[in-house]
Amino acid sequence: MTAPQPDEGRLDRIVTVPNAISLGRLACVPVFLWLLFDRENRVGAALLLAGLGATDWVDGYIARHFDQVSNLGKVLDPVADRFLLIVGMVAILVDGSVPPVIFWAAVVREVLVAGLTLLLGALGARRIDVSWAGKAGTFLMMTAFPLFLWGHGHGPATAVAWPVAIAGLVMAWYAAATYVRPALDALREGRGAREGKLAT
Repeated sequence: MTAPQPDEGRLDRIVTVPNAISLGRLACVPVFLWLLFDRENRVGAALLLAGLGATDWVDGYIARHFDQVSNLGKVLDPVADRFLLIVGMVAILVDGSVPPVIFWAAVVREVLVAGLTLLLGALGARRIDVSWAGKAGTFLMMTAFPLFLWGHGHGPATAVAWPVAIAGLVMAWYAAATYVRPALDALREGRGAREGKLAT
């Protein structure tokens, strides 16, 4: 059974359950930083970050299957994902729990994708949906970084974090490479639609 397709009016909704979940995830970022740096509770911070990462699919599932899709949600969900991932990565690097090579490989990819998204939006391109590889890469990185934090450079958690991080980076960079062609197509379609509106 396919999910119901919302009409244009319903897409303009702001108050939806998925949007509330995304905002809740953003609101938990200061709690994560407080646990890590003020309370020096690495395990608590790792569990919170892992829990926030695990909820990534919840808002999307609710939006698709319960007619809760909205234009705001299409922007808010990936923004929350990127913000949570980048803040988490930087905080864990400052803590000294993640190897710098893993951090830089991940953060450079995130900055490039975010910059490309903003550039395409400024040029009038239509929105590009996140690929399965991109979602898988984000999920794996949101699993690896809490494990690095939990292990703090040693122990079973760190041993598990390494292969998970490498798999996540492979998926994430593969997704970034496959965004190039859809990005060019989106730019052409967005410009064509805008020129069509101006001509009418």
